[in-house]
Amino acid sequence: MAQGDFTLFEEFALNLGNGDHNMGSDNFSVILITTLPTAADASPDRADYTECSAGGSYSTGGIALTESWTEAAGVGTFDFTNDPEWAAAASSPTDIKAALIVNDTHASTRDAVGFIDMTTDAGTTAISMVDGKVKIVANPSGVFTLTIN
Repeated sequence: MAQGDFTLFEEFALNLGNGDHNMGSDNFSVILITTLPTAADASPDRADYTECSAGGSYSTGGIALTESWTEAAGVGTFDFTNDPEWAAAASSPTDIKAALIVNDTHASTRDAVGFIDMTTDAGTTAISMVDGKVKIVANPSGVFTLTIN
């Protein structure tokens, strides 16, 4: 895994099939966390991870995503059109290891969808928002796709 890579949790397919996520109508956000999850984390939920403390331009709860779920030729694509960004400030978080995409509409457990590695060394060294702004830009092809064979 490299900085900027998005990883879906392995449990996501099961959770989607069980109706935990409605990709077309639920509300999603991105929060910054202090650990780097793994794809195999069982029943991933935002409560399983420690969110970075509020400070500078970062507020707990992260930033709401303006997401879309579309289909073309049998391929579903999840994307967001706003690029979450936090400005650098002296009081900003200094312990960012991942950005966690969570379903704000799903009020129970299993609300985490996937995560973005924010480190430059596969999770060892946290990045600091004090050193510069943090911006997440979605892949032009979408955050992830789902294909039915």
